[in-house]
Amino acid sequence: MKRVVFAALVLGFAGSAAAYDFAPLKPLDTREVDPALRKDLYGAYEIRDRAGRKRCRLVLSREPAIGGMAIEVAPGCEKAFPVMADIAGWRVLEGWAIDLIDPLRKTVIRFETPDNRYVPFGDPAKIAGMDELRKLPDSPATKRQ
Repeated sequence: MKRVVFAALVLGFAGSAAAYDFAPLKPLDTREVDPALRKDLYGAYEIRDRAGRKRCRLVLSREPAIGGMAIEVAPGCEKAFPVMADIAGWRVLEGWAIDLIDPLRKTVIRFETPDNRYVPFGDPAKIAGMDELRKLPDSPATKRQ
């Protein structure tokens, strides 16, 4: 009886620690994408909750990093969305899906566009409160005098 209880506990903990099972998608070859579309992919984004009260600013860089591309996560993002403390990079995949990845290059959050906006997919506990990833307008160039 003790073995059965122990096995159930081990399986229960192993199941809760297992990674979210994302559908396999191929990386998007950005060299084959229209340069205007490619340019629009990079830049500032914001993860928001439904009410727009919780926000996290990101910059998706075109600079390569291990397992993907470099990302800048604004200070304090982990207060709004704790999972953001684990984000170390990003990738763009077929269908224009955007994966946010951890230092081990594992996908933590996937944003897909089933309609006209990016919505989060992943472990419900990790993406709790997230409603969308929104591209921010590019800052206009300032004139130097």
